[in-house]
Amino acid sequence: MNFAYRFLGSTSASSDAASSSFAFAPDTLRQPTFFTGKVARHLAFREAISALHHVVVSDLRFKPRDRTAYFEWLKQNEANFLAEATAQSTALKPRIADLQDRIRGFDRERDRQMKPFWAARQAYFNYLYKQNRDAWIVLDPVITVHPDEIFFECFSLDESSYGRLSCDHDVFEGLGEMAFGTTNIDYSHALYDEFQKIRSYRDTTLTIDPSGFEVQTGDDLDFREEKIDLPDSWVRGFLQVSSAMTLPAHVFDLHPVDMANILTRLAQKKEKAGPRSLRFVLKPDAPVEVVIEPWHERLTFRRSIYRGTAPAEIRIWGRRRLAILGRALPLARSVRVHLTGTGLPSFFVVDFGGLRFTLGLSGWTANDWSSAGQFDLLAPRHKVDNDSAQRIFAALGKSHAASAAELARQTGVDQALVHAALTSYTQAGRVMFDLDKSLYRLRELTREPLSAAQLRFASPQEEKADRLIGANLVTIGNIDRNQGVRAISGSVLDNARTEQVNLVIDDDDRLVEARCSCHFYGHNKMMRGPCEHMLALRRIFHSQVEGVAQDGPTIA
Repeated sequence: MNFAYRFLGSTSASSDAASSSFAFAPDTLRQPTFFTGKVARHLAFREAISALHHVVVSDLRFKPRDRTAYFEWLKQNEANFLAEATAQSTALKPRIADLQDRIRGFDRERDRQMKPFWAARQAYFNYLYKQNRDAWIVLDPVITVHPDEIFFECFSLDESSYGRLSCDHDVFEGLGEMAFGTTNIDYSHALYDEFQKIRSYRDTTLTIDPSGFEVQTGDDLDFREEKIDLPDSWVRGFLQVSSAMTLPAHVFDLHPVDMANILTRLAQKKEKAGPRSLRFVLKPDAPVEVVIEPWHERLTFRRSIYRGTAPAEIRIWGRRRLAILGRALPLARSVRVHLTGTGLPSFFVVDFGGLRFTLGLSGWTANDWSSAGQFDLLAPRHKVDNDSAQRIFAALGKSHAASAAELARQTGVDQALVHAALTSYTQAGRVMFDLDKSLYRLRELTREPLSAAQLRFASPQEEKADRLIGANLVTIGNIDRNQGVRAISGSVLDNARTEQVNLVIDDDDRLVEARCSCHFYGHNKMMRGPCEHMLALRRIFHSQVEGVAQDGPTIA
C-alpha cells in the first residue's frame, strides 16, 4: 500500500533553563489536526512517552550470528581440503597445484574488486541500525486529538508490539487552540534525547503545529514530501489490535511493585531451553500467582487480588517485551492486565492518573499482529445496511467517542448490528477500540479509507470459507440453546475429507469457543483465529437458522 505525506518543516524540540518545547509537524495532506497545551505532570509524561519510543524501536526478532568470516575462511581453504583428499593420486598433484594457483589468483582478484563494495554495504547497514534507526521505521506514530484526550499510537519494528499513550486534557494546563482529528506526525529519534530533558521545574509545552494548514500553496520550499510503500502486514496488524481488544478477557490489577518483580526475575536469568513463558494462575478472590518457566519459579503477589468469578491458568510468550514497561513503573499507580487466553494477545495498561500507557503484545514475538489471528472474525458478523452503518458512523463522529450501547440508543439500531458495523469500520481503519475506557473512538488511520476490495476477506481462511459456502459443502448438525448461548455442531466437506466442527456463540454473537478436526486447528488451536470450516458453519447457521445475513456493511 502506497502512502504519501507532506510536512511543513520537521518536528523540533528546544530546551533551556526554564522551559522545554516540542512542536510536532503534522501531515498537511490530511484534515487539519492541531493541539497546544502545557504539560502539568512532567515526569509521568516523560516516562510514558519514553516507553512509547521503546515500542517504536523494539525489534526482538531472531538475529542469526554473522558467519561471513567463517564462510570466507572455508572458501579460502576449500582448495586445500580438496588437495588433501586427493593427495594419494600423485599423478594428479601437478595438475591440482596448477589449478589451485589459478583459483587463488581468481579469488584474490575477485576479493580485490569486491572488497570496497562489501565494506561499504556493511558500513551502511551498521549506520542505519545503530545511528539512524529512522530509516528502519516503516511509519511515524499516529496522533489523534479528541474532545477528552490526545493519544499517540505506534507499532514496533518487528510488528509484534503495539503502544498507545493517552493523555486526558486534565494533564495539560493552559490549553490553546485545537482541531479534532487524526494525523501522522514527523517523528525523529533525536526527540527521544530531548524527552529525557523534561524536568518538573521547567515548563513543557506540547504543540501539534497548525501553521502548515494555513499555507495554501505547495511552492513553499519548507514543505517536505515523503512517499512510503507500506507492507500489507503493517496495516493489517494495526487493524487487528482493536479487534483483539474487544475479545473477552481475564482482567486484574497488578501492583506496580509486583510487575517490577516479574521484570527483575526475568533480567536475572537467561533461559537456555523452553518453555519460555509466564504462566498466570488466577483464582477468585485470591492473590495472583505467576510461574516463570522453565525454572518453575512461583511468585505470589498478595497486593494483587484476582476478582474474577472463574479460575484460569493462562500462559503468555514473548515475555522479554514486557521490559518496555520498566521505566514507567516507578511513577505508575496500577497496571491493569488483560489476558485473552493462552497464546493469544495480552494487554498491559499502566495508569499514571490521567496518563495511560497501553502495551499490546501478540501471542509471541515471532507471531506478529498481522499473523497473530483474525480476531475481527470472532466478533458479530451481521450484515448491516449502508444507511444504518452511515448513521452509526455519523453518530460516533459527533461525539468522537462512545460505547456501542450509547450509539444504539442514539441511532435506534440494534446493539448487535452496532457492534457489527463498528467492527467493519475498525477493519477499514476508521474506528478504534479504546481499552482504557471501553469506548469506540473515531480514528482515521489513513487519509483515504482503505478500499473495499482490499478488505473483502480479512484472511485466507475467510476467503476459503466463502468458497465452501458457495459450493454447498456445509451441513448443520445439532443446535443447543441455553440462555442466549448457542452450541452448534456440523460438518464441512473439504478436499474429499469431512471435518467435524463445534462452535459456541454467546448472547452477544461472539464466537467464544470452537473446535475442528482440521489440521489448521490441530496445529494452531485458536491462536491464529478460527479456521475456514468454523467460519463457514457459523455463516450458514446465522443465515439459514437465524435468518441473519453474514456479510459486513459496505463502508463508504
